[in-house]
Amino acid sequence: MFERKSVDYKRERKKAAELYNSVLAKEMLIRDALALFPKDCDDKTIIAAWHALCHLEADEDIRNRDSLYREEQDKYIKFIADTLKDGAELPDNIIKSYIPYHSEALIPCSNTLYGIINKLKKFINC
Repeated sequence: MFERKSVDYKRERKKAAELYNSVLAKEMLIRDALALFPKDCDDKTIIAAWHALCHLEADEDIRNRDSLYREEQDKYIKFIADTLKDGAELPDNIIKSYIPYHSEALIPCSNTLYGIINKLKKFINC
Protein backbone atom coordinates (compact mmCIF):
# COMPACT_ATOMS: atom_id res chain seq x y z
CA MET A 1 0.00 0.00 0.00
CA PHE A 2 2.53 2.60 1.11
CA GLU A 3 5.98 1.80 -0.19
CA ARG A 4 9.18 3.08 1.28
CA LYS A 5 11.49 4.93 -1.07
CA SER A 6 14.51 3.08 -2.37
CA VAL A 7 16.74 2.12 0.54
CA ASP A 8 20.51 1.86 0.55
CA TYR A 9 20.87 -1.25 2.70
CA LYS A 10 24.67 -1.13 2.53
CA ARG A 11 24.65 2.32 4.09
CA GLU A 12 22.20 1.22 6.79
CA ARG A 13 24.31 -1.84 7.58
CA LYS A 14 27.40 0.35 7.89
CA LYS A 15 25.49 2.59 10.31
CA ALA A 16 24.55 -0.50 12.35
CA ALA A 17 28.23 -1.54 12.35
CA GLU A 18 29.17 1.84 13.83
CA LEU A 19 26.61 1.30 16.58
CA TYR A 20 27.94 -2.21 17.22
CA ASN A 21 31.50 -0.91 17.45
CA SER A 22 30.43 1.82 19.87
CA VAL A 23 28.85 -0.85 22.08
CA LEU A 24 31.92 -3.09 21.84
CA ALA A 25 34.18 -0.16 22.75
CA LYS A 26 31.85 0.59 25.70
CA GLU A 27 31.26 4.09 24.30
CA MET A 28 27.50 3.49 24.11
CA LEU A 29 24.92 1.54 26.05
CA ILE A 30 23.21 -1.26 24.18
CA ARG A 31 19.76 0.28 24.65
CA ASP A 32 20.99 3.55 23.15
CA ALA A 33 22.43 1.70 20.15
CA LEU A 34 19.14 -0.13 19.65
CA ALA A 35 17.25 3.18 19.66
CA LEU A 36 19.60 4.57 17.01
CA PHE A 37 19.31 1.62 14.62
CA PRO A 38 18.17 2.48 11.07
CA LYS A 39 14.50 3.41 11.20
CA ASP A 40 11.70 1.62 9.30
CA CYS A 41 14.17 -1.02 8.20
CA ASP A 42 12.87 -4.18 6.55
CA ASP A 43 16.32 -5.60 5.76
CA LYS A 44 16.63 -9.07 7.28
CA THR A 45 20.31 -8.45 8.05
CA ILE A 46 19.53 -5.30 10.03
CA ILE A 47 16.66 -7.00 11.85
CA ALA A 48 18.90 -9.95 12.79
CA ALA A 49 21.64 -7.57 13.95
CA TRP A 50 19.10 -5.68 16.05
CA HIS A 51 17.99 -8.94 17.71
CA ALA A 52 21.59 -10.00 18.36
CA LEU A 53 22.10 -6.77 20.32
CA CYS A 54 18.87 -7.40 22.24
CA HIS A 55 20.17 -10.83 23.21
CA LEU A 56 23.50 -9.34 24.24
CA GLU A 57 21.72 -7.02 26.65
CA ALA A 58 19.42 -9.76 27.93
CA ASP A 59 22.38 -12.06 28.61
CA GLU A 60 24.23 -9.61 30.86
CA ASP A 61 23.78 -11.72 33.98
CA ILE A 62 25.02 -14.87 32.21
CA ARG A 63 27.97 -12.95 30.80
CA ASN A 64 28.93 -11.82 34.31
CA ARG A 65 28.86 -15.41 35.65
CA ASP A 66 30.37 -17.30 32.72
CA SER A 67 33.55 -15.94 31.14
CA LEU A 68 33.60 -18.59 28.39
CA TYR A 69 30.05 -17.64 27.36
CA ARG A 70 31.06 -13.96 27.38
CA GLU A 71 34.10 -14.62 25.18
CA GLU A 72 32.10 -16.63 22.64
CA GLN A 73 29.32 -14.05 22.54
CA ASP A 74 31.88 -11.25 22.12
CA LYS A 75 33.39 -13.10 19.12
CA TYR A 76 29.91 -13.51 17.64
CA ILE A 77 29.09 -9.81 18.12
CA LYS A 78 32.46 -8.80 16.65
CA PHE A 79 31.82 -11.05 13.62
CA ILE A 80 28.45 -9.34 13.06
CA ALA A 81 30.05 -5.89 13.39
CA ASP A 82 32.81 -6.79 10.92
CA THR A 83 30.30 -8.13 8.41
CA LEU A 84 28.08 -5.06 8.69
CA LYS A 85 31.07 -2.74 8.40
CA ASP A 86 31.42 -3.75 4.75
CA GLY A 87 27.70 -3.37 4.11
CA ALA A 88 27.42 -7.11 3.52
CA GLU A 89 24.53 -9.38 4.39
CA LEU A 90 24.86 -11.60 7.42
CA PRO A 91 25.15 -15.33 6.71
CA ASP A 92 21.85 -17.15 6.22
CA ASN A 93 22.25 -19.21 9.39
CA ILE A 94 22.39 -16.06 11.52
CA ILE A 95 19.45 -14.44 9.74
CA LYS A 96 17.38 -17.63 10.01
CA SER A 97 18.10 -17.95 13.74
CA TYR A 98 16.31 -14.64 14.36
CA ILE A 99 13.36 -15.04 11.94
CA PRO A 100 11.06 -16.39 14.70
CA TYR A 101 11.50 -13.03 16.48
CA HIS A 102 10.90 -10.72 13.47
CA SER A 103 7.30 -10.00 14.39
CA GLU A 104 8.50 -8.86 17.81
CA ALA A 105 11.14 -6.48 16.46
CA LEU A 106 10.68 -3.02 17.87
CA ILE A 107 13.09 -1.43 15.45
CA PRO A 108 12.58 2.33 15.59
CA CYS A 109 10.08 3.87 13.17
CA SER A 110 10.38 7.32 11.64
CA ASN A 111 7.70 9.99 11.79
CA THR A 112 7.07 9.74 8.07
CA LEU A 113 3.80 8.33 6.73
CA TYR A 114 5.57 5.03 6.10
CA GLY A 115 6.88 4.96 9.69
CA ILE A 116 3.50 5.81 11.20
CA ILE A 117 1.84 3.02 9.23
CA ASN A 118 4.53 0.60 10.42
CA LYS A 119 3.91 1.67 14.04
CA LEU A 120 0.19 1.03 13.59
CA LYS A 121 0.84 -2.36 11.99
CA LYS A 122 3.04 -3.35 14.94
CA PHE A 123 0.44 -2.07 17.39
CA ILE A 124 -2.35 -4.19 15.88
CA ASN A 125 0.04 -7.09 15.12
CA CYS A 126 -0.33 -7.21 11.34
